[in-house]
Amino acid sequence: MRLSSFSRVVLAAVLAAAVAGCSSSGTSSGAASSGASSGTIKIGIDLPLSGADASIGIPTQNGALLAIEQANKSGFAGGAFKLEASVLDDAVQGKHDPAAGAQNVQTFISDPAVLAMVGPFNSNVAKSEIPLTNDAGLAQISPSNTNDGLTIGDAAKKLRTAHPDVNTYFRVCTRDSKQGSALAQIAYQRLGFKKVFVIDDNETYGKGLADVFDASFRGLGGTVLGHEHITSNQVDFKSLLTKVKSLNPDAVFFGGNTSTGGGLIRRQMGDVGMAQTPFLGGDGISDAEFEKQAGDAANGAYMTVASPDVTKIPAAKSFISAYQARFKSSVGPYSANAYTAAKIEIAAIEKALKDNGGKMPTRADVLKNIASTANFDSPIGKIGFDANGDTTSPVLTLLHVVNGKTQVVDVIQLKS
Repeated sequence: MRLSSFSRVVLAAVLAAAVAGCSSSGTSSGAASSGASSGTIKIGIDLPLSGADASIGIPTQNGALLAIEQANKSGFAGGAFKLEASVLDDAVQGKHDPAAGAQNVQTFISDPAVLAMVGPFNSNVAKSEIPLTNDAGLAQISPSNTNDGLTIGDAAKKLRTAHPDVNTYFRVCTRDSKQGSALAQIAYQRLGFKKVFVIDDNETYGKGLADVFDASFRGLGGTVLGHEHITSNQVDFKSLLTKVKSLNPDAVFFGGNTSTGGGLIRRQMGDVGMAQTPFLGGDGISDAEFEKQAGDAANGAYMTVASPDVTKIPAAKSFISAYQARFKSSVGPYSANAYTAAKIEIAAIEKALKDNGGKMPTRADVLKNIASTANFDSPIGKIGFDANGDTTSPVLTLLHVVNGKTQVVDVIQLKS
């Protein structure tokens, strides 16, 4: 029987404690102990790497791996230390899972060689992880989380109960309040849609994005004909879509991921005679799996990605070449974001090593350096973090599926 999310979190904590209790030295094999002048330093990578989320999770992982491999090849820390990726999958039965993410973070925390982590990909997974990394003082940088409540407002404060004045969470992408608002402007002002129907997957990311889009679209003068929440693991949406069709919307907006229904909803729109009705969403449906699940119905869909189109950035040319040579594939929507996240962590670790006289630094040393990041050169531009952990260079890329291919329509610079 599948454990509930709460049960798995508790079990993860018990297992992590058991692992720590069974270790006589408190360090993992090959890891440098505190104060050592050589050994292995690890960066944790937690992403969905199996099932429907894998088509976007694996290219994201590869970006982080490339940064680590390049650092070692360039003689990281003068060669005294070696960087190593500790990679864990937070997907369960083909879908990202908050409890799995929490368990993975516990694994990172129990290994003193892990000084920072990249991930997670999904906002609801981040909600389960931030209290843990905050408690342990482990810095994490997400390439793709967009939910506002992870960094600002009372929701963010509640995630940092162990150390309310310490922020361990950062992201190199923008927030849903900016993405949802931009999508509403695109729909109403750019595409000319006046009436829309909103559907979301009732998850942290999907509902948050849909709520912002809903309010923003109304604020612009548009009409929201209805707003429905689908249920977990739902696969048949024809009854809902028949209702939507009867209202004759100019477009359907979906807040969520391909793995939580985005691709199936788009495909089934064709089954009820809505193949020509435009479909809009955020970065959750920007993966190759969306086009696979939606089939021909993917045509006409619009979506935004919370990262720039790196093919249009001169500074990203070397990254793209290196990525394609290493992985024999094109970069994914968040490959450059993950590469940047890992590069920032690597730079923070190297500075901490230098400041510590070449000896193994603490997680607190690394966290301090990440928090002070400003104007960091990367394939996605100059990156810095504000006091909440949000990027100071928010950007969106608008995509459109035409003849079975996703095309870049525009890159939109947002106010920080």
